[in-house]
Amino acid sequence: MTEPPARAEAEESEESEAEDGVAGIPTDEDYLGEPGPPLDHHAPFFVGFVGGLGVLVAIWMATQIQAIGSTLMLIVVSLFLAAGLDPAVRWFERRGMRRSYAVLTVILAFLAALTLFIVAIVPVIADQVRSLTDNVPHWLDQLQRNRQVQRLDDEYDILEKVQDYVTNGDFAGALFGGAVGIGLAVLGALFNGFIIVVLTLYFLASLRTTKGALYRLAPASRRDRVSRLGDRVVRSVGGYVSGAFIVALCAGISSLIFLFAVGLGEYAVALAFVVALLDVIPMIGATLGAVIVTAIAFAEDWKIGLACAVFYIVYQQVENYVIYPRVMSKSVDVPGAVTVIAALVGAALFGVVGALLAIPTAASILMLVREVWVRRQDSR
Repeated sequence: MTEPPARAEAEESEESEAEDGVAGIPTDEDYLGEPGPPLDHHAPFFVGFVGGLGVLVAIWMATQIQAIGSTLMLIVVSLFLAAGLDPAVRWFERRGMRRSYAVLTVILAFLAALTLFIVAIVPVIADQVRSLTDNVPHWLDQLQRNRQVQRLDDEYDILEKVQDYVTNGDFAGALFGGAVGIGLAVLGALFNGFIIVVLTLYFLASLRTTKGALYRLAPASRRDRVSRLGDRVVRSVGGYVSGAFIVALCAGISSLIFLFAVGLGEYAVALAFVVALLDVIPMIGATLGAVIVTAIAFAEDWKIGLACAVFYIVYQQVENYVIYPRVMSKSVDVPGAVTVIAALVGAALFGVVGALLAIPTAASILMLVREVWVRRQDSR
C-alpha cells in the first residue's frame, strides 16, 4: 500500500535535517563559532597603536603640505586678491548691475590696468633703474670727497670695492646665481604672476558659489550664523586688501608729484613705484621707501635730500592719522599691539607675503573670537 504524498515529503525533510544537523543549527563545517567581545578601546596596546598611527599620518600630511607650500601660497594670495576686488563688484551691484556683468566689468578693468602698467610703466621703470645704476659711480665719487668717508675708505677701502662690484655688473649675477639663475628667476616670477592672475579671476568669478559650497559643510542648524560670519570675514579681508592698495596708491602718486617738483624727475616714476610697492608692507614698508628715496636724493643734492626727508616725515604723519584711518575704518579693527605682533609672526613664517596677509587674518580671528567665544562666555 503506497504512502500519501504529504507523509513522504515529511519523511524526506526529516532525513535531510538529520543529514544537515538539527533544524536551525549549522553543522560543524558551517559553524564558525560565537563572536567574541569587541576590542577594548582602553587597552594600552590599542591606545598606543592608534596613537602612533595618528602621529605617522599627521607627519605624512605635514610633509605633503610642506611639499606643496609654494602652490598653497599662490592660492592664498589669489584668494586675498579676489576678496580685495570683490568690493568693486559689490559697488557695481549696488548700482543695479547684475553680478555676472559686474564681475566681467571688474575683470576687464583689472586686465586693462595690468596691461597698461606692463606696456607703459615697466619700460620707464627699467630705464630709470638703469640710469640709477649708471649714476652710482658718480655718487660714490661725491662721497669720497667727504673727509669722514674718505678716512673710513682709506682704512677699509669700502667705496672702491662697492664701485667695482656695481660697475662690473656682477651684482645681479651674484644675487640670482649667474645668468642662468637670472633667467630662471624671471621665468619663475612670470609664471607665478600668471598663475596668481588666473586664479584671482577664477576665484572672483566663482566667489559666491565657493562661499556657498563651504557654508554647506556646516550643520543646517548653524549654517545661517556660519554664513553671516563668513561673509563678514570676506568683507573685512576685501576691505583691507583694497584699502591697502588705495593707501599705497596715494603714497606713490604723492611721491611722484613731489619728486617731479623737487627736480628728481629723471627717477620719479621708478622711485614712486618703489614707495607704493613698499607701502603695502605693514609697519616698516613706508619707512623703507622713504629711506631709499631720501638716500638717493642726498646723493644727488643735499638740499633735495633734506626736502625729501621733511616731506616723508610729514606725509607719514598724514598717512598714519588721516588717510589710513579713513580708508580702513570699515574694514579692520585691530589693536596696535596685535597689528605689530601679527605682522612680526607673519613675516617670520612666510616672509613678505606673510606680513601682508597677517593683519586681515588677525582681524578675522579677532572678529570670530568676539562673536563666538566671547559671546558664549557672556551667555553663561
